[in-house]
Amino acid sequence: MTYDPVSANPLAGNPLRTRDDVEKGLRDLFAPLLPYFSEGGARVRLDAVGAHFDRAAADLEGFARPLWGLTPLAAGGGDFDHWELYRQGLANGTDPEHSEYWGTVNGIDQRQVELAAIGFTMKMLPHLVWEPLPQKAKDNLAAYLKHARQFDYAPNNWKFFRILVDLGLEECGVEFDRSYTDRYLAELEDFYIDDGWYRDGNIRRIDHYIPFAMHFYGLIYAKLARGDGDRVAVYKERARLFARDIQHWFDDEGGTLAFGRSLTYRFACGGFWGALAFADVEALPWGVIKGQFLRHLRWWSKLPIATRDGVLSVGYGYPNLFMSESYNSSGSPYWALKAFLPLALPADHPFWTAEEVDADFDDVPVPLKHPGMVMMHTPGNVVALSSGQQNWQMRHGTEKYAKFVYSSRYGFSVEADERAYPQGAFDGALAFSDDGRHYRVRETNESARIAGKKLHAVWKPWSDVTVETWLIPANPWHIRVHKITSPRALHATEGGFAIGRADQNADTYIDEPGRGLAKSVTDVSAIVDLSPDGQREGRAFRALPNTNLIVSKTIVPQLRGEIPAGTTVLVTAAMAHPAGAAAETALAQPPEAPDLAALEALFAREGVDVSAIMVPENF
Repeated sequence: MTYDPVSANPLAGNPLRTRDDVEKGLRDLFAPLLPYFSEGGARVRLDAVGAHFDRAAADLEGFARPLWGLTPLAAGGGDFDHWELYRQGLANGTDPEHSEYWGTVNGIDQRQVELAAIGFTMKMLPHLVWEPLPQKAKDNLAAYLKHARQFDYAPNNWKFFRILVDLGLEECGVEFDRSYTDRYLAELEDFYIDDGWYRDGNIRRIDHYIPFAMHFYGLIYAKLARGDGDRVAVYKERARLFARDIQHWFDDEGGTLAFGRSLTYRFACGGFWGALAFADVEALPWGVIKGQFLRHLRWWSKLPIATRDGVLSVGYGYPNLFMSESYNSSGSPYWALKAFLPLALPADHPFWTAEEVDADFDDVPVPLKHPGMVMMHTPGNVVALSSGQQNWQMRHGTEKYAKFVYSSRYGFSVEADERAYPQGAFDGALAFSDDGRHYRVRETNESARIAGKKLHAVWKPWSDVTVETWLIPANPWHIRVHKITSPRALHATEGGFAIGRADQNADTYIDEPGRGLAKSVTDVSAIVDLSPDGQREGRAFRALPNTNLIVSKTIVPQLRGEIPAGTTVLVTAAMAHPAGAAAETALAQPPEAPDLAALEALFAREGVDVSAIMVPENF
């Protein structure tokens, strides 16, 4: 029998329809980790993948992150046979005299991240992880947490980590300086924008950290905090508002928008829906929330996301270090277990007793001002037209934030070689080259605006080259208009959506003037030149392997051509759709080019700034 990588996924074959199914899924995800606990129980090392922090912190990550799922399991009455192992690990990891000591925190440190899960567990399960410890171990654990919390935390969602630690210390009767807690709760308010949306620090980006961090921790606080009723009410109301928008980052099959950093956390993206249930916030009807939650887990159950022994890999749709972050160690993917927070709820909670409601999305585009997106739903997919955000700190930050379009079904691609312009995938992007070898794409914006359901941005691939880009929904197509002003001739490549490529060149490739088209057994992807002169050549490009997040081998339809000195207008239509009659109908009816003067007039009259790139000056 040929090895099937999907079968190694611990969620494979699980129907994920009931609370029992979800509990089984958690147990199956944890079981492969047991052989990798150290003798003293304090460290979990899964492979040799390195991160920018030290090995001891990475081993703590492997130890602590499963607690995001195991703690709710036990809080909800589920049996777990290895609490003694965790108690041993807590005692040894915080003992400076033990060989498995986690190391001392002396500033902003990855350990501060992982200690949040321990604080959460101490709050929820003191009878399992605190009370049974000998006094020396209690003293060491308390001293370790109190020492770590006295240092600054990174100026973003990390501020919640101290708060979670403090909840645990309070529950266990440990005295500490609460002024730190109050200060961070106040500072977190600086990140709030409006309509339920936050930013994750002094940055020009809004990504999955808003649902699976800012709201996730805020809802935990709302459930567990004592004596802070006004703030709890605010957190819950913000989550209600946010749910109305963030539901459109999910498609009707449970896939989520592949966008931004830290995507190796995978089904942590569904943690927001579980956190609503945990905090008793019926932001949408319980059956709708339950449907969002369960569909998301089912979507992940069908992908090869684990190694042969069932350990979650660094990657997204499959093991892939290309798209990883410098802070991803082998234990990092287990933040995915944040999705299991609803296991803390009893079986008779309305979240669990509600009948799951199917997704009810239509094809009407949905504008989202704060992230600067226009969302378009089609069967098995949600597409985000993106005004363009900025991330210069993360590996492949440009591809993760600054493309024109992102998708749940087709993901996005990262480039493998910045010195191989002809080999670039450039899906959802416009790339320029002035030497045929190197290239420039959008990395940031001079401005980004939204008017109704259309987007506009100004960006500069070089200091002397200016591009204005308009993005227009025409579901299932979308239209891009680029007005390029350059003092010299350039070459340009523009890509559509990447779709999976079959072995033995079994797909259909169409390269012709003005159109690139790829057809597989499952999908159709096309890009069409609507430019006034229509001189670009189309090609169905076989992208380099392991560059796309969803599948390892892809085809990307592209348009390629020369850009003369002066001002040039390019107009492009692109789409991708599951194969079938609907795809063929759409393919036969590409949209018409819009009137540029009308677009310019629209934004002069109605355009408003996108929140994502408007960082307040008082940060």
